[in-house]
Amino acid sequence: MAKAAKTTAKKTTRRKVDPVITEIVRNGVIAVTEEMKTNLMRTAYNMIIYEALDFTTGLFTAEGETVSIGIGLPSFIRGMSETVRAKIRHFGVENMKPGDIYVTNDAYTTGSHLYHMTFTLPIFHQRKLVGFSCCMAHWIDIGGTLGGMTTDIYSEGLQVPILKYQDRGKVNEDLVEIIRMNVRIPNRAMGDLRAQVIAVKTGERRFLQLLDRYGQKPVLDAIAEIMDRSEAQARARTRSIPDGVYEAESFMDDDGVDVGKRVPIKVRVEIKGDEATIDLTHVSRQVRGFYNSGISTAFGCAQMAYKCITSPRDYPINDGSFRSLKVVVPKGTVVSATRPAPMRLWMTYPMTVVDTVFKALAPAIPDRVISGHHADLLTSPFHGINPKTSEFFIGNFGPLGGGWGAKKTEDGVSATVCMNDGDTHNSPNEQIEAKFPLLIESYKLAEDSGGAGRHRGGLGIERVVRARTNLTVNTQVDRAHCKPWGLEGGHDGTGNAVAVRLGGNWKTDFPNAKVLVAQLKAGDAYLMRSGGGGGHGSPLERPVDAVQDDVKQGYVSVEAAAELYGVAVDPRTLEVDRAATERLRAQMQARSEPAARAG
Repeated sequence: MAKAAKTTAKKTTRRKVDPVITEIVRNGVIAVTEEMKTNLMRTAYNMIIYEALDFTTGLFTAEGETVSIGIGLPSFIRGMSETVRAKIRHFGVENMKPGDIYVTNDAYTTGSHLYHMTFTLPIFHQRKLVGFSCCMAHWIDIGGTLGGMTTDIYSEGLQVPILKYQDRGKVNEDLVEIIRMNVRIPNRAMGDLRAQVIAVKTGERRFLQLLDRYGQKPVLDAIAEIMDRSEAQARARTRSIPDGVYEAESFMDDDGVDVGKRVPIKVRVEIKGDEATIDLTHVSRQVRGFYNSGISTAFGCAQMAYKCITSPRDYPINDGSFRSLKVVVPKGTVVSATRPAPMRLWMTYPMTVVDTVFKALAPAIPDRVISGHHADLLTSPFHGINPKTSEFFIGNFGPLGGGWGAKKTEDGVSATVCMNDGDTHNSPNEQIEAKFPLLIESYKLAEDSGGAGRHRGGLGIERVVRARTNLTVNTQVDRAHCKPWGLEGGHDGTGNAVAVRLGGNWKTDFPNAKVLVAQLKAGDAYLMRSGGGGGHGSPLERPVDAVQDDVKQGYVSVEAAAELYGVAVDPRTLEVDRAATERLRAQMQARSEPAARAG
């Protein structure tokens, strides 16, 4: 049976709030979650946290509603609140005490993979539970199989149920020892653990200071008022979308097990007045490969899309923005998987779900959606033995970034991390070369990767990485065949791609972009190329001067300028032949008109 989730509008409560205090609290809770982020970054041991920023911090009400999320991974927007609520249900409010810290990495609670450890601290003020401070962060290792494909959760690492990491101030040393025993580099794991504890304690300390300074009731009333205002804004923006039912579909290349078998992504969006329903009933059933995610991710997909469309600049990010959204999803899909479905690459499919929601709404709000984007992290986990120290090393190079889709009014952005990871950063080449036996041979924008259009799609990135010692590399990239689509006559961008150089010869004939176990020797290399974004509008309507500038910048080749845009550019001087361009565009326009009528 399909499960519907909706946070209904609360009956308006007449509360007297000070508008000045409300704005102070609005900015105060944002500042708290940002300081939590800063302290986590400054104390974490692994690059994936302090460089890539693969984490999220947040403050929550005593009921588990989101008050403020430190901008990081948009897909965590629901996962953290669901995890807080799960801990409330597990322990019961009456059993929570000052000094407690709760922890879990249960994939079916967080909705993501086991690498995401989540620490939650209940905040008490004047003996009353007033909220929670929470931090979810990606650990570089949690045990489990290295490389290859997993087909159940048990092979993916240590599963930590909802437990007390700290009980009234006393650390659970037995739990710490269990974690230490099950990870490959314990000192790194313990460092990241302590960093997350610092983050949630920072949230507690700063929120209590806010309550002490302005009073418990005024602050909590201000938070309730902020949520009500966010709800009102989201509802007003929803009313601006024409009522109707909007549908779209796309697909994922495959699940890495049944190679070549497409995984369908179908969405249905219904707008009725000031409320929206996003129905994910017909998204594919969970798959055998490790691309599944838990049901909180299904809600997160819908909330991310809805937030972008209705209130992208309304901060802090809070649950009020989603009271007018209903999500329908049955259990057992790729975004609502059930145990023991594997979930190591949980983040790959959800961003295409969001992309497809935008695609569905394109006819209704063409000025507020984008064409398809590259929609993959393009990370490359690697491991081996460092020849200088004889120590085991493990790392994760990425996310790479790629092309985003063009809008009705502007080109897509280039070399930008996919929407699932929002504020995350790419890994600096210099850091990777300094810490691991790898050498970056090249790192550049991928020419001609952006979909042609009146507004061009953003460009992808190409990176070639050489091994300086024997090591194993894994890529789990999708959207090689489902290319970022264009809108309103815009062309598709290029798909994601992977290649491997073994003994000096490049191998490029993979059936997809998933090279699950590549054994590299010193001198071998691998290439990762992210796709470009889809274009928007007819390429023949792109201003000639803009095409010429693209050619000069190396974004578009001379050949593509002529073949796709109808612009004749001299390959030596890069000047435009205006007469030849006029003739070429007229010919291309004449050819396209019969095709358009036939369609």
